[in-house]
Amino acid sequence: MTNSIFGFLRCAALLAVVAAGSGAVAGYDAARLVTFVWAGQGLVGTVLIWAPAEFAGRIRTGDVVIDLLRPVDPVWQQLASDLARAGHAVCTRFVGPVAVGALFFELHAPTRPTTYVLFACSVVLATVVCFGCRFLVNAAAYWLLDARGPQVAWTLLSGIFGGLFFPLWFFPSTVAVSLILATPFPSVIQLPLDVLVERGSIGTQLGLLGVQAGWVVAILALCHWVQRRGERKLAVQGG
Repeated sequence: MTNSIFGFLRCAALLAVVAAGSGAVAGYDAARLVTFVWAGQGLVGTVLIWAPAEFAGRIRTGDVVIDLLRPVDPVWQQLASDLARAGHAVCTRFVGPVAVGALFFELHAPTRPTTYVLFACSVVLATVVCFGCRFLVNAAAYWLLDARGPQVAWTLLSGIFGGLFFPLWFFPSTVAVSLILATPFPSVIQLPLDVLVERGSIGTQLGLLGVQAGWVVAILALCHWVQRRGERKLAVQGG
């Protein structure tokens, strides 16, 4: 329900921008913007953009030691669990907002069959990138004990620079490209939605997936490095 309310509010604001222009803004016409909004509202719950504090809490209490005794890498263990959660969320969190949007607005239906496959792949990559960012935020508890500060910062930055509130292409092109290449935030929301609304050719869509794949590799490598350093810190603390 909350996602639907925000969907109507965002649609009203963005459609007003289109109406004030020439029928399209930054490569988005009205149908693409509406699809961007409602698919984005569904994607928030699928990739889980906010940071659950369970892992940070286990670090703070020392219960994480039990996880470290298991013969499974904690990063891969949590990633597998998160991918399973995301698969369930597609049916329970993504479909609902999109259905509400389709009921009240004219959505953009992809004209290329390959878009559906590319979007599915993009959502998987977005989920992994988002998981990695959340893992790093929670892993800050190895050093800070209380990770609420990094969690709040992640929630705010991912919304602003991830494309949740408005498409990043509303910024000047150089700013948008810099954010996409230099930060992981757009790979979570903006890039999957650009793939879905077909903002560009198939080559452009593949390029966006390539950016996401690059961030997947970088984020997971960083997660493993931080986890190893965190385990040493935990041993120093006597955990």
